[in-house]
Amino acid sequence: MGEWGVIAALTGRMPAGPLTSVGIGDDAAVVGAPSGSVVAAVDLLLEGRHFRRDWSSAYDIGVKAAARSLADIAAMGAVNTALLVALAVPGELPASWPLELADGLAAEAARAGAGIVGGDTARADSVLLSVTALGDLAGRRPVLRSGARPGDVIAVAGPLGRSAAGLALLSAGVAVTSDALAGLVSAHRRPSPPYEAGPEAAALGATAMIDVSDGLLADLGHIADASAVALDLDSSALDAGQPLAEAAAVLKAQTSSSSRTVPAGSPPPTPLEWVLTGGEDHSLVATFPATVHLPPRWRIIGHVSATPHADASGIGITVDGAPHAGPGGWQHFR
Repeated sequence: MGEWGVIAALTGRMPAGPLTSVGIGDDAAVVGAPSGSVVAAVDLLLEGRHFRRDWSSAYDIGVKAAARSLADIAAMGAVNTALLVALAVPGELPASWPLELADGLAAEAARAGAGIVGGDTARADSVLLSVTALGDLAGRRPVLRSGARPGDVIAVAGPLGRSAAGLALLSAGVAVTSDALAGLVSAHRRPSPPYEAGPEAAALGATAMIDVSDGLLADLGHIADASAVALDLDSSALDAGQPLAEAAAVLKAQTSSSSRTVPAGSPPPTPLEWVLTGGEDHSLVATFPATVHLPPRWRIIGHVSATPHADASGIGITVDGAPHAGPGGWQHFR
């Protein structure tokens, strides 16, 4: 197809969205900002680091690439408006692969209410994606990491630990034999952030918010640091559910019977550990004044206090009043 053929085919699969007056085809796009401000976020996806083509379809990877950046916009309390996508791929890749990728990007952008307005293509030895998301605050103030106050409650919208459990199953080569396990693998391949919960939290008066990309403890640690507060989580409110328990049991059984182990760097196969340190669910976690009545999608999991605590990782987070042993989540350069 060549570069121009690929670009032409991609353009037809990626709608520009309602706020776009100039989309793909010029040197830059023009996207409206009704509130007068633009919220922007960018994320990289690298083959072998964030996805594997033998584990995920091109459509899966498109969904995941879009979700990572779109969730960051929602975590500011903003509404998603547009995506810019830069794609580098090997020249021998089948032409159907980037087209399927575009379908995944477009589907997830549409679910978030955004269009795709431009990007770039290049040749590389492996697949690399850079996705920039744009959003609008709709007249609201942004919800920062620095606003949590003593007395606030901590609440989460969306699942925790499911993507990490799915990754552990894939890494261990487990045969997926139940709907519960299949759901965890799907959660890793295609995260499904609750985008509407971001603006909803802002309207409810959320004092701080972040999406869970690197692990609940690690990401809440950013709020603790920025707000100069301590956060304590209630393990009884962090019920992992039956699918994570089933995954942990399957992995434990496989390890016992075959002497295989979960690869180094993966969380231990325990449901609570996945919930606390597993990333890439891209659920939203926020702090709210204790007087706020939260809708059902928000589950209270802890509270904010005035005296910072710091565990060995320097994260001002405790679980049931005690520091968590070990790393709090993913860090690229640990």
